[in-house]
Amino acid sequence: MIETPLTRHAGIAVPLLCGAMYPCSNPELVAAVSEAGGLGIVQPISLTYVHGHEFREGLRLIRRLTSKPIGLNALIEQSSKAYHERMVRWIDVALEEGVRFFVTSLGNPRWVVDRVRGVGGVVYHDVTERRWAEKGLEGGVQGLIAVNRRAGGHAGTRSAEELLAELGGLGVPVVAAGGIGDAAGFAAILRMGYAGAQLGTRFIATPECRASESYKQAILAAGEDDIVLTERVTGVPVAVLRTPYIERMGLTAGPVARWMLRHRRTKHLMRTIYALRSLWQLKRGLLRESTTGGDDYWQAGKSVATITRLEPAGDIVREFAAAVS
Repeated sequence: MIETPLTRHAGIAVPLLCGAMYPCSNPELVAAVSEAGGLGIVQPISLTYVHGHEFREGLRLIRRLTSKPIGLNALIEQSSKAYHERMVRWIDVALEEGVRFFVTSLGNPRWVVDRVRGVGGVVYHDVTERRWAEKGLEGGVQGLIAVNRRAGGHAGTRSAEELLAELGGLGVPVVAAGGIGDAAGFAAILRMGYAGAQLGTRFIATPECRASESYKQAILAAGEDDIVLTERVTGVPVAVLRTPYIERMGLTAGPVARWMLRHRRTKHLMRTIYALRSLWQLKRGLLRESTTGGDDYWQAGKSVATITRLEPAGDIVREFAAAVS
């Protein structure tokens, strides 16, 4: 057991999170990480819309695979009333099913904190800089996930060192997210003063992850220079693997999209258009087995440089733990 504020908050043995990934957070992966002593985080949209589980039954499937703690990711941006109501219901169901650790993103976490604290739960909040951390703390969160510039998906702009310098004095545990692909990197993050690490890309390259073999092999073959930022997915930069499809699509939003994203009344419409297109592309990219001529859109971070082989998720957790115990 490696004790840090994160392990105490989450009730786990190793301060290691399998970050919520759309579309890669399938039940088998979440359960494998938790069973080995880390914490698998459920991504509700992935669980239901990609992997086809009714939400409560998906959580119960994970529970049949492990009795260890699991977490839930709540994307709380007020994009629509219907989405907010769905997220409220998901959180209530998760609480009913015994989930007590939550990671919030993209919004004011106060309403989640109010629901969760009443039953002894804990909320950590995704941040990329101090001002978002302060807003999260105003909302009552008990910890921060510091997303740095080496992360996959919606990466930050600061290094792990810069983020810890900004956030380390706020009086709550800070977890590093981004660029951690091997045991040496995990040990370095803990020595730096972080309470733990959140990994995404490393856990895609596992047999438990339901991503296509093409996706996994692309991660194994990639170096840091193969990770690029594209605005053509959500309107803000997203870190993805460079593929022929990404190169054809381009990395910058077009003039019409840029105009719509700058204006309050059209911003959400443009993001919805991007989101619907991304939903289809991500699901297709997750499941397809050939990269030839397809719409290959795969999120990944710069940790690809240290990921050289497929390994079971539990072995990764144990290998990382051994590096610091």
